[in-house]
Amino acid sequence: MTNPDLKTPYERDGYLVLDRALEPREVGELLEEAVRICRGELGDISGALPAGDADTDDDVLRRFLCVHYPHKLSGLMLDTMRHPAIVSALTSVIGPNVKAMQSMLFIKSEGEPGQAWHQDELFIPTRDRSLAAAWIALDDATVDNGCLWVLPGSHRRGVLYPNREHDDPRYDCTVESYGFPFDDSDAVPVEVAAGTVVVFNGYLLHKSLPNTGRRGYRRALVNHYMSAESLLPWAVPAEGTGMAQADFRDVVLVAGADPYAYKGLQDVRRPRIRPNRDGGCDR
Repeated sequence: MTNPDLKTPYERDGYLVLDRALEPREVGELLEEAVRICRGELGDISGALPAGDADTDDDVLRRFLCVHYPHKLSGLMLDTMRHPAIVSALTSVIGPNVKAMQSMLFIKSEGEPGQAWHQDELFIPTRDRSLAAAWIALDDATVDNGCLWVLPGSHRRGVLYPNREHDDPRYDCTVESYGFPFDDSDAVPVEVAAGTVVVFNGYLLHKSLPNTGRRGYRRALVNHYMSAESLLPWAVPAEGTGMAQADFRDVVLVAGADPYAYKGLQDVRRPRIRPNRDGGCDR
């Protein structure tokens, strides 16, 4: 069921906060699953160090900043990608037919970096500007532990701002956007309780700062979605296929119908870790 009341603030501000959309039980199950994923119990993660029998859960979790594609390892993470509360919001702001293409499990223990200002559509291009993220807080997210910061309304122009490499130790290896008509005084911290979902537009400028807490995590599961009507030119197309026809098909339909179902699906991307600047950024 869609909620038309969500569309107006989403179009105005570029984001929505779904307070405690997941129950404490669901959050607890995801936290337990995160441990199994990081221990390698559910499959290989490219770039991850193997966990030893003597390693505590804390020992293992603190080795990770982010695991890409956990939904390819965990049925629970895949089911959460289709969570009814999330899908209801997505169909309200995107449309009746929605597909997902990416998941990311952020661990972010104390001292770990955030991400510089960026726009998700810079990395995941859609044909109709429909990209949206669902950022699920698995811990209470605060300024101290590195919550999201957003620039409300920065999505409205529909412009992708330039980006550059940086050497700011506060941030991981993701490039930073610059040259936009906003500054840090316009930024709003999105402090939310565990179980809350922040849905935001692919053109919204957002960032996070390091976890400066004395001890603990700022864990989050982030999934990316778009309209199923749009092609997804996310990878270099096969020889003989023009970019206008490029369509990445490693996707999960979460609502409605897929008008490109005749193309079939692929299993291309593999779970991997994200560099956290230790030892530099290997791009």
